[in-house]
Amino acid sequence: MALSFFNTHLALIQAPMAGVQDFRLAAAVSNAGGLGSLPCAMLSKQQLVSELDKLTQATSNPYNLNFFCHTVGDYTSQQKQQWHNLLAPYFDEYGIDAESLPAGASRQPISQSVVDIIAPYKPAVVSFHFGLPEQTIMAQIKSWGTKVISTATTLDEAIWLSENGADAIIAQGLEAGGHRGHFLSMDLSLQQSTVQLVQNCVARLSLPIVAAGGIATADDVEQMQALGAAAVQVGSAYLLCREAQTSVPHKQAILNQKTDNTALTTLFSGRAARGIQNRVMNELGALAIGVPEFPHASTAITALRASAEKAGRDDFSPLWCGQKHVPRVDMSAVEITHLLMKK
Repeated sequence: MALSFFNTHLALIQAPMAGVQDFRLAAAVSNAGGLGSLPCAMLSKQQLVSELDKLTQATSNPYNLNFFCHTVGDYTSQQKQQWHNLLAPYFDEYGIDAESLPAGASRQPISQSVVDIIAPYKPAVVSFHFGLPEQTIMAQIKSWGTKVISTATTLDEAIWLSENGADAIIAQGLEAGGHRGHFLSMDLSLQQSTVQLVQNCVARLSLPIVAAGGIATADDVEQMQALGAAAVQVGSAYLLCREAQTSVPHKQAILNQKTDNTALTTLFSGRAARGIQNRVMNELGALAIGVPEFPHASTAITALRASAEKAGRDDFSPLWCGQKHVPRVDMSAVEITHLLMKK
């Protein structure tokens, strides 16, 4: 099954996964006939240019660039102090001076300066998390002939995206690993399974619907196609592939997971995301009170993560993973893509 509206041979999008991939995974999936994705929200402008140059040299097929379009809210000294107080025992354990932590968040929303950088590359697809950017940016991106897609976690969000210029919608079910793409409401009780969400979106909307969440086998892909999904988006299936840059602690956590041990947590960024449960999630509570809003939580937790990972521990690492995961060790992204799509 081809993804005709993106001009790819296979109806599969590789989910952008910041922190565990670079251009290599995106290029491999694009070369395999799917739509490879490059996560761009955490790249500096210099890194973005470097990755784009490498990606366009590694593949001549369509690819997707992924950005965030969240609003960065205030981070008051009171909120900061509350968060640091919660983490104080861990700072003491690892000898971290909270006052020395860098200011500012590493996850930034797309801006005009970023649009100017990617303009010469004219990517086939640009995808967004947390809604859509302002209309002037949308118009510029579409003027290149680029398709714009974004993530919905509820039918209301899917309808909003369809009314505000999205060319296709990623229906992200509750099973999906990594950050939830919700943006109209932070109420997690509104989140649905992938099957429910895809069914609702297909019944209500005429835009192509891309199913995401809990898709780990060829049978899962066929199930979503049978529900009317035009394509699937898959992330966790690639976490152990040769092109991924998943850390050793993250790999070990995936391989040690006998059954699903994931949960939604806000601890690592301030926004709900699904990952394998670890020490900090168990001790503070995955949805602890006092975590600053996205993306401000990440600065302090990243310092703890770095110290713990040096000691070979995953206590403070965001171990993103979907609820359904089939470990595929030492396989290439091409092999996994073809396995999922029965090619």
